[in-house]
Amino acid sequence: MNGRVAPSERSDWLAHCHVRTPGVRRLETPLDEIDRQIIRELEADGRLSGRALAERVPISRANAYARVERLVADGVITGFTVRVDPVKVGQTTSAYVAMTVRQHNWRDLQERLRAIPEVRHMALMGGEFDVMLLVRAAGNDALRRVVLEQLQAIPGVLATRTFLIFEDADN
Repeated sequence: MNGRVAPSERSDWLAHCHVRTPGVRRLETPLDEIDRQIIRELEADGRLSGRALAERVPISRANAYARVERLVADGVITGFTVRVDPVKVGQTTSAYVAMTVRQHNWRDLQERLRAIPEVRHMALMGGEFDVMLLVRAAGNDALRRVVLEQLQAIPGVLATRTFLIFEDADN
């Protein structure tokens, strides 16, 4: 068995889980080993059905659903997503872009960075740089435009440094 689940065994977990209300804090239940196994399985394949998850952990389907719902409600699981091969969707050039910024501009900067589709991830950091971005673009020219025309034009950005990615180990 290859560890994959047939489409007929997959389900939409979000249809079975309550949406977390922003701003409402819940007391988190300490994670046990079963919770950790569930998290590992869903990290590997977020489309697992309750039945497949229950078989892999192994626990009952009702227990699997209840635990996933609790993990979502407690904010441990914050969403379900897909990973895309950037090259297959035309993003043939990737780079980490380190930025030095004025410290008081972080909130405004976040909003501006979220508006740039090529910015796939952003992190506020300590150390030599203040912000690290993962940028995926359609080629070198597109990457150059993002860095020179968009990122460096944002008020409060003092400097950028680009680190070209030759190969993604995760893809």
